[in-house]
Amino acid sequence: MMIETFTLLSAWTAGVLLGAVFFGGLWWTVRKGLSSKHPALWFLGSLLLRTGMTATGFVVVASGHWERLLVCLLGFIMARLIVVRLTQSWADDQTHSPEETSHAS
Repeated sequence: MMIETFTLLSAWTAGVLLGAVFFGGLWWTVRKGLSSKHPALWFLGSLLLRTGMTATGFVVVASGHWERLLVCLLGFIMARLIVVRLTQSWADDQTHSPEETSHAS
């Protein structure tokens, strides 16, 4: 029972890490790609790299066990929610000038 719990916790942690890399990489790619002379190369390269890493990670973590795959997917989705929240707050900070934020307090 203890080993099973540890295995599922490890699968969840791997899912969170995979999600952080996938969605954090997407955010980084969008920022870099928009200011690049060749944005299509950034987006295509990033898509292939992120998808390949994520798919490989899911296969390795699952090792033929649907429970591990499900828990890994749960961690992946949770990481998405975290990255979206962090990048939204970063974007909000970038769109407000210092004068606006001081008056809002």
